[in-house]
Amino acid sequence: MAKIERFEDIQAWREARELAKSVYQISATGAWGKDFALRDQIRRAAISVMSNIAEGFDRQSDAEFGRFLAIAKGSASEVKAQLYVALDQHYIDETTFKTLYEACDKVVRFLGGFIRYLSGRTDARRLTPDPETPV
Repeated sequence: MAKIERFEDIQAWREARELAKSVYQISATGAWGKDFALRDQIRRAAISVMSNIAEGFDRQSDAEFGRFLAIAKGSASEVKAQLYVALDQHYIDETTFKTLYEACDKVVRFLGGFIRYLSGRTDARRLTPDPETPV
């Protein structure tokens, strides 16, 4: 795997970007588009995932980067919780819920793998992950 030189090279960030795009698209439709509180909250949480990955990337240590990745992971779980509210309010159907929930899970898995990778590294700030670890 090539060295990660920019946050855009991180697979977890690319997946988080797709998640944010999907959240924006679906939350703009129907009754959900008029529920400003939920719409804005889920959008902020989705943005937080990709933003924390980007911000953490330019921190001074792997420990700081890992902390920001953990925050991003928490934000992805926040999106999952808000999807339940959208489902319960009938803003989305079960299929849409499952698709978005699985996208969140994918981001969480990538972030968890990257956090584990960073916590086991000894060569600080050399971002060339193990090919077996999804980032």
